[in-house]
Amino acid sequence: MIRTTAVARPRMTPVRTGFAAASVLGVAVLAGCSGTAEADATADTTPSPTTSASATPSTTPSATASETAAAPATTYVDGTYTADGTYVDGGGVAETVTVTISLAGDVVTAVDVTGDAASPQSRQYQQAFIGGIAGEVVGKDIDDLSVSRVAGSSLTSGGFNDALETIKADARA
Repeated sequence: MIRTTAVARPRMTPVRTGFAAASVLGVAVLAGCSGTAEADATADTTPSPTTSASATPSTTPSATASETAAAPATTYVDGTYTADGTYVDGGGVAETVTVTISLAGDVVTAVDVTGDAASPQSRQYQQAFIGGIAGEVVGKDIDDLSVSRVAGSSLTSGGFNDALETIKADARA
């Protein structure tokens, strides 16, 4: 025979009720923020200048918020950039990798990594990293990149990320 015992349900304390109300209020406030941003973005009807033989400004309004979202401005200049990145291997030796990245519209179109590791173990990890890095970064926005482990190599990633920061600084528009 199974016995059941009724257990009293605890009441919500005023503190828990207050937190719940604050959470709902916070969501409502944040939802109101997005509407304001759209209103401000579409309110801009300043004419944009155009170049022509007479160099007179156009009376055409600038792009709306929805048109701007379709073609975001690039942050980086298209091209190929190379930088060295350093990291310390498991034996405490400083290692360097050379990273070359090609960019088009802030997207990585090609990557090449070379290294000259001192120890055989570091060389093995660098080669594994080099073999797998393209699959991790090609086709992605450069601002979304930060690798931590590629093909079992975690320390080489530090050198790659170091070089990536230099490349970002060099490629800024």
